[in-house]
Amino acid sequence: MGALHFRLVKLDRSFLVCLWLLGFISLSCAARYGASRQKFEVKKHLNRLNKPAVKSIQSPDGDIIDCVPISKQPAFDHPFLKDHKIQMRPNYHPEGLFDDSKVSAKPKQKETHVPQLWHRYGKCSEGTIPMRRTKEDDVLRASSVKRYGKKKHRTIPLPKSAEPDLINQNGHQHAIAYVEGDKYYGAKATLNVWKPKIQHTNEFSLSQIWLLGGSFGQDLNSIEAGWQ
Repeated sequence: MGALHFRLVKLDRSFLVCLWLLGFISLSCAARYGASRQKFEVKKHLNRLNKPAVKSIQSPDGDIIDCVPISKQPAFDHPFLKDHKIQMRPNYHPEGLFDDSKVSAKPKQKETHVPQLWHRYGKCSEGTIPMRRTKEDDVLRASSVKRYGKKKHRTIPLPKSAEPDLINQNGHQHAIAYVEGDKYYGAKATLNVWKPKIQHTNEFSLSQIWLLGGSFGQDLNSIEAGWQ
């Protein structure tokens, strides 16, 4: 009986070791599958975002600028824009926006040109648009591949003279100049960003001008341009 008991205990221990090894191997395989699956999804997403370029320009700040044919930009991947004809200039102006007499009488102001760093090494030719090449690290900084480049519907805080810097629940800090109550056909601004500091890789600083349409709810539409 003693020998049989010892043999059973030994078999039990061997069985537990086998179970532990099987569990460890299963977890390792699952982790490898998850990593390879994520890598595949990231590569697939990058292939969709980074369109074939006519030429590429290396910027001094590390970015790669691809000169993409204007008709091949990612916006035209949307099914609603299939066979869309690009209109380079508007065929009409809103009534009352331009007065020929006032335009001719007003002296022309000299426009200030703000060069991009990558312009030192070339520019995109006519018929193409510059697009910063999206890198793997850019996508991995997002919470998920599907969330990359998408914005959450969020409330934009209205500025108060006593509190120019507002922090919302997401930890976003805003300083805003805001105007509303009329029809706006365009906007112009000079934006300066001087060595913004961040503490974590998922943080960023942003300086933009926005044109908004709709309310501040689910129907908010925005056109944004600036520095990030």
